[in-house]
Amino acid sequence: MTADPIPLSPEEAASHAAAARRLVEALEGVVLGQPAAIRETVAALLARGHVLLEGVPGTAKTLLIRALGLALGLEFRRIQFTPDLMPSDITGVSLLTTPGTFSFRPGPIFGDLVLGDEINRAPAKTQAALLEAMQERRVTVDGTSHVLPEAFTVFATQNPIEFEGTYPLPEAELDRFLVKVLVGYPEERVEQGILERVLGGFEADLPPSYGIERVTDGAGLARLRDAVRRVRVEPSLVAYVTSIVRATRTAPVLTLGASPRGSVALLKMAQAAALLDGRPYVVPDDVKELATAVLRHRIAVAPELELEGITADTALRGIIEKIEAPR
Repeated sequence: MTADPIPLSPEEAASHAAAARRLVEALEGVVLGQPAAIRETVAALLARGHVLLEGVPGTAKTLLIRALGLALGLEFRRIQFTPDLMPSDITGVSLLTTPGTFSFRPGPIFGDLVLGDEINRAPAKTQAALLEAMQERRVTVDGTSHVLPEAFTVFATQNPIEFEGTYPLPEAELDRFLVKVLVGYPEERVEQGILERVLGGFEADLPPSYGIERVTDGAGLARLRDAVRRVRVEPSLVAYVTSIVRATRTAPVLTLGASPRGSVALLKMAQAAALLDGRPYVVPDDVKELATAVLRHRIAVAPELELEGITADTALRGIIEKIEAPR
């Protein structure tokens, strides 16, 4: 059995929070006007989870992950998903090197931070190539398993499903993303600031123009992830998380509720949020803050209610408001 992690002290929580905030601040200096998306993305990374980012093209989704790789000093790899992309283009292939001898050539999935750009432009068979990697953190090719890097994390971007040429992600794959982060249009003043930065020499396709410096490394990320596991969660908060997730399975407005994996994801994200705020313990607001990001892609609203304008987020907010938070 695995021993229970030693709870964080207030001093340790403050120290780790300072390191995490430096990461957040570095990203906010590159990606303007997206504080919620940055916070949710960093929290998911600290919780060892994968991130699905949704937004229309041009809202800095790819820029955010590229900047994250620079701030961490980790290997960043990008896979452009297209209708003709094959699973082997992601995982790698075994090549015949000499008679009777095969050598494995790793695919782009073998990176620290892997960006699957426009993931919903590839058919389900290709999307499924990520399932084992995301769940087991390894890839099996021709019966041989290959372990992925310690920091391995998948970040996938997708266009809204109404866009032409997109395929819906299978529920099994959606469930493996810890959070679904919505990236919207920036406010007018922020967009003006973006243009001013461009006039000053910023180019999204030229990372040196970001002006971002490494704030930690793989070992530092590992320490932050270990600290998240040590954030204390009282039994009343465990019950609160459980109540929210179970309520999605009986809500009349939903035809699909969240699985137990959703409960685990919400618990981990609440711990990460607490650490980002410098606390060695979770409070109810941590759960409330991140419940929609964790659960919005794990539920389905009744079609007739979608026509009336009910979204996953509004349904979740209604559910959360009805459940009494622990004092």
